[in-house]
Amino acid sequence: MPTLVVILGPTGVGKTELSLRLAEEYGCPIVSADSRQIYSDLPIGTAAPTMDEQARVRHYFVGCKELYETYNAGQYARDCRVLLSELFQTHERVVMVGGSMMYIDAVCNGLDDIPDVPAAIRQEVRKAYDQYGLEWLQTEVQHLDPAYWVEVDQHNPQRLMHCVEICRVTGKPYSCLRKNGATATEREFDVEYRVVARPREELYQRINQRVYQMIEAGLLDEARAALEKVEAMENGMLKDDVELPNSLNTVGYKELLPFFRGEYTLERAIELIQQNSRHYAKRQMTWWRSKGFNFE
Repeated sequence: MPTLVVILGPTGVGKTELSLRLAEEYGCPIVSADSRQIYSDLPIGTAAPTMDEQARVRHYFVGCKELYETYNAGQYARDCRVLLSELFQTHERVVMVGGSMMYIDAVCNGLDDIPDVPAAIRQEVRKAYDQYGLEWLQTEVQHLDPAYWVEVDQHNPQRLMHCVEICRVTGKPYSCLRKNGATATEREFDVEYRVVARPREELYQRINQRVYQMIEAGLLDEARAALEKVEAMENGMLKDDVELPNSLNTVGYKELLPFFRGEYTLERAIELIQQNSRHYAKRQMTWWRSKGFNFE
């Protein structure tokens, strides 16, 4: 069978360059598995492949969605399976690279058997979040599903609310359903994993330096333009303390909104982007270790 070569590793470790070298060696395209690089307005802050890199190798699922479009792992898995069936007609190998663990897992191991959430429960959780805030939501997830708390983006209210909803519907931890309830759909391809790892101190230095490089490359202008675009669509929504669309609830952008409002300095914003990027890298490695991969 044809082979999907999946490159695993935390943010900032060097997955992009390896993916380019392998794709050129195999003469194949690259399929991005990054839930933020799909948005066309966010290339700098999401470290999307540059135009030169895309000229070297054909990329899929990069810059193909607008800021307010919703997209999830289930949709990605279905779209990606269709694409791979086409690509494998002319390529023995295809390279997949990206930092979105659930996207990769959905393609390689099937979708989770998660029940629908009744509207009443969704409204109940949303009302509690609106009333008590993010701290309440974080505490709920820690209590209901400690395993998921370790791997989730702990500042992403959509994912936290979804966890609480599923726990209330099923009476079971969300992580239990995700780990044990994944459908073993038959793949028409083999999967070969390539793990990219660096010593933690070196990785964190690379992450910190990459944030400075993003600032120099124009991250502030990119973030401001994206936020203004959303504000225009929502008639000034960003003037109030309200929830960002999921595309901008992303490290590198959510830290800049308070800076634009004058709530803290640019230096503090950069520190927070670096810190949250390091935390994200740690969560990525925790996730893949739980799947049996070693990053030492």
